This record gives sequence, structure tokens and C-alpha cells, in this order.
Amino acid sequence: MPPQTLSLRQLNRTLLARQLLLERQRLDPKTAIEILLALQSQIPNPPYIGLWTRLNGFDKSQLTAALETRAVLRAPWLRSTLHLVSAADHQRFQAVIQPALARGLRSFFGVRARGLNVERLVAIAKPYLEAEQPSIGALRDKLQACEPDEDKQAMAYAVRSYLPLVQVPPSGSWGVGTRATYTTAESWLGPATPSDLPALFRRYLAAYGPADVMDFQTWTGMTRLKPGLSATLEELVPYQSADGRRLYDLPGQPIINEDVAPPIRFLPEYDNILIAHKDRSRILPEAHRKQVFISAGRVLGTVLIDGFVGAIWKVERERAVATLRVTLFAERASECLAAIEDEGLRLLRFIDEDALDHRVDFAPAGLRRSMP
Repeated sequence: MPPQTLSLRQLNRTLLARQLLLERQRLDPKTAIEILLALQSQIPNPPYIGLWTRLNGFDKSQLTAALETRAVLRAPWLRSTLHLVSAADHQRFQAVIQPALARGLRSFFGVRARGLNVERLVAIAKPYLEAEQPSIGALRDKLQACEPDEDKQAMAYAVRSYLPLVQVPPSGSWGVGTRATYTTAESWLGPATPSDLPALFRRYLAAYGPADVMDFQTWTGMTRLKPGLSATLEELVPYQSADGRRLYDLPGQPIINEDVAPPIRFLPEYDNILIAHKDRSRILPEAHRKQVFISAGRVLGTVLIDGFVGAIWKVERERAVATLRVTLFAERASECLAAIEDEGLRLLRFIDEDALDHRVDFAPAGLRRSMP
């Protein structure tokens, strides 16, 4: 019997459900982050918005407390970028994704990283990080003092790539900016409890499936993973996409009907849902990709309309007025604009609660709505 074929809208609705975007859930931040597996966090504020859009009654203090109590941490992780991840998942899967961190070192520094004595650099850095909890800048200076002939940026990145590090709160908390201090994951969390690649793939499918190995590679930043997953694929439920690709899912996972009507949802910059598949059309129409991915390292905040990215957004503050600027990719009916306005004003009050006036501007139409 051939695999069931899933339509684009079925894949979309199923992804939204697994990403907690069909209906807000009442969960604590740690549990939600474990369901999502991680939240991308190049800058501190977007993960807070990512949880706000997914959880009922979410308050910024809840995530800050999870960081302060070490239930959640901010660390170099998937694709060699900063993520929020639960302490347990970090300790389970850090060794699994470490090849992606090493790949990032080679990609970013090339010949500048060749010939580095990584073992010596780690031996220098580890006691220093555990005793001083320095910034990356201070770590660079420490390494340069010990190895004056090597590239200090490459040396620090090599340590970051081969020695599991975590940021020390308040780094990663709402409103603290991008300056951060680091220590080792071992000193912060204790010994690791390593898992394996198939276990991470199963967790990925629970959060982003149905999907294929190429999707998983896109999400992790690793390559040539299929040989290590061949036995696991035999245990999974096969599907087929409308364009003929073979997809896989965990047994017992529901597929959501394409007729389900999703609500308006605002996603923050860098949300992993936009980066988790090689073929992103299940959430981001190809025609709009360049309006969202504006550079290799920049992913704008987006608005999901009928489940798909249909707009981008940003917040501007002028004196006591906070304005949410929504740029639509297509004309929308008045009831859709009203729904975007309602959700946008809720988001704006979450982001900028001290403003005396909150407004939504729609572009290109330039319609303005306000609420004191």
C-alpha cells in the first residue's frame, strides 16, 4: 500500500499544532521549550515573544525565572547559533549536535582556524571560564595572551565549538542587550547525560514532522545523517508530500485536517518554525522568502495569516507612543485586518507595556488603529 499523500495545508496545520500555534496552551516555559526543542535566541527578546504567542497567560518573569534557576539556558546550539534550550535537553543532545558547531568554526573562519591546537585552547579556557565567567571578549584576550601568534577570534570560536558553554544570567533575559558572560555547561549543570542521533530525530519529528532527513539536516546544521538514521526510518510512519517527497513521522502522531482555520499569530525574529525544513513552503510561501530572510543572518518578525506567513512586523517607539508596523504581502479583507489589529495590540502591550498609546499601522495601505 503506497504512503498517504499529505496536502500542503495538512502539513501546515499539523506543523502549527505541534508548534503550539493553533491554540495557546497553559504550560510553563521549560515544558513549552522542550516541546519546541529549542528557541532561537541571537538576541534576548524574541524567545519571550515566541512563548507569548504560544502560551496562555505567559509573563516575561516566568522565562527569566527559568533562566535564573537553570531550568532553561542560553547557549551555542543548533546551526552554531544561540538558542534557549532546557537544561536536560542541552545535556542530552549537546554531544549529538557538536559536529554542527565544528562545522560553523570551519565555515566562519576557514584558514584562520587551521592548525589551531584546540585541545590546548580548551585546557586554557576551561578553568578561566569556570572561575571568572568572562565575556567572549575577555576570553579572546586570555587566549591571545597564551597564544599571541594565533587569531584571537578564531581561538575563542574554537573554544565555543568544542567546549560546551552556557551564558550566565542575566544574559539572555528580556531587555538586557547582547552583552553576555559565559561559563562551562559542566560547571553550571553538572555532568552530561548523552543521548544519540535517532533520539534527537524523533524529538524533531514530534515538534516539526512529518519531515525527511534533509529537513532534519537543515534544522541541525549537520550533513550526511541518513546512514545513522536508516534503522530508525524503518520504524517510522511513511507519508508522501504533494510533490512526491517521502516524509516520516512518529507512530500515533495526528495529522491535522486542512480545513482547520488557524488564528492570526505573530512570530518573532528568528523563529525556528521558519528554519526547520529544507522546503519551507509549508509555512513560508517561496514568493515571500526574500522579504523575510533579508540577509544570511537576519530573519524578520512575521505574521501568520491563514496559517502561512503573510506579513512582516516591527515595533517603533516615539516618546509615549508604541507603534506596531505591519507590512502585508497582499491585500486583506477588513475582518482579517481587524483580527491582525486585535492580536497586534495585545502583542504591543506585552512588548512595550509602559507606552501610553499603542498603535497598529498597516502598510502599504497605511491604515492606523490605536488604543490608549
